[in-house]
Amino acid sequence: MSASSDFAEFVKEQLASIHGLQGKRLFSGVGLSAHGVQFAMIIDNVLYFVVNDATRPAYEAMGSQCFSYTTKLRHVEVKRYYAVPGEVIEDHQRLAMLARESLEIAALPRKSAKPKPRKTAKAAR
Repeated sequence: MSASSDFAEFVKEQLASIHGLQGKRLFSGVGLSAHGVQFAMIIDNVLYFVVNDATRPAYEAMGSQCFSYTTKLRHVEVKRYYAVPGEVIEDHQRLAMLARESLEIAALPRKSAKPKPRKTAKAAR
């Protein structure tokens, strides 16, 4: 998995209206952030935006898939990141709108997993 520098540069040009936009190497791709908040990544020349339960259906309606990878043990789907269709990437205004939405979502505090209740030792009788 990798991201070509040409594609990453094109995406950054398309997102030039996002103030504070930065690209940083991430694993074998590029993470995109603004003001210290990562809201997107490019892996294998696919742009993925952060989504939530409210925005995910719109990406699914566009035919997008979530980011996924396979380990030696299993296939992992990362439902927090969904692919941005090529026609959206070509439309810098629409892309910027979705990027701002993604940035807002990424900046929200994440729900943490509820801690499992502690098992208590049974009292000796």
